[in-house]
Amino acid sequence: MRIAVFAGDGIGPEVTAQAVRVLEALGLSGLELVEGDVGGAAYRKHGHPLPEQTLDIARASDAILFGAVGDFTLDHLERRLRPEQAVLGLRKELGLFANLRPAKVFAGLEDLSTLRPEVSAKIDLLIVRELTGDVYFGEKGTRTLEDGRRQGWDMMAYAEDEVRRIAHTGFKAAQGRSKKLCSVDKANVLETSQLWRDVVIEVAAEYPDVELTHMYVDNAAMQLVKNPGAFDVIVTGNLFGDILSDQASMCVGSIGLLASASLAEGSFGLYEPIHGSAPDIAGKGIANPMATILSAAMLLRHSLGLEEQAARIEAAVAAALADGVKGGDLGGSAGTKEIGDAVLAHL
Repeated sequence: MRIAVFAGDGIGPEVTAQAVRVLEALGLSGLELVEGDVGGAAYRKHGHPLPEQTLDIARASDAILFGAVGDFTLDHLERRLRPEQAVLGLRKELGLFANLRPAKVFAGLEDLSTLRPEVSAKIDLLIVRELTGDVYFGEKGTRTLEDGRRQGWDMMAYAEDEVRRIAHTGFKAAQGRSKKLCSVDKANVLETSQLWRDVVIEVAAEYPDVELTHMYVDNAAMQLVKNPGAFDVIVTGNLFGDILSDQASMCVGSIGLLASASLAEGSFGLYEPIHGSAPDIAGKGIANPMATILSAAMLLRHSLGLEEQAARIEAAVAAALADGVKGGDLGGSAGTKEIGDAVLAHL
């Protein structure tokens, strides 16, 4: 079992170190952890945010545990050399087309949500976001119109096979949960979304045990605030998924608790916390590592097939929170290592 560990920038190395401690504490036979450079750290060392040697490590591994990338001191670089390009590059090079982002309120933390406690307590959903298509990867550019005005343009497009494979991912995820799938699009105004809806309906015929519904993205954003407990699994495109998954995370109360997985076809995946590099607190030892630890649990479950060990980690995190071990993002004062120690003690 070979896991690539790409800690990255800002608080990435701090939180990743705690997740590595948890993985090592499991005593898994044959576990090998291999470190690589990404983001701003990689640019400073190699002149590129995703150097070839890092890609080689990724290709030779069963999964990637990822920290965070982002360094505002490098924002002056041309876009292809900015730290964030490491994530986009890994998605493209490794075929990471499906992003899984669970959002669930831990018992006792309902008051942390900006929603009423009785509303937030019901949040237990999974957003399945397509990652390698849509407007982010379409043709784009700037041009000057005939009247001299500058115009920026980006092309939104999906081929039916791209929609079909993410739809299968969504339906399979729903089969493992409450068998409800909501497909989010904007089919009333976008041709791309109309194709999306048509293909999702076609795929639904293969999953008669899953209840399929459709919702326009603007309504979905409203319902995530009004009645988030009504959702089980949401499947949507890259742009809409980017927005809705961040919204869902804040409905829970803190991005310091939320993990994510980016999956290729097969079992390979990249696992990372949804928070960024947080340069304002980097090096202070106060970042909450729980989202990264929970990402490690997702890695064990989805890429290595170790459900029992994944559940143990998740239970240990829940127990630490129940003990009142909380970082600053949760209104507590526990430091990064203190939180890691608490999770290890329960593990």
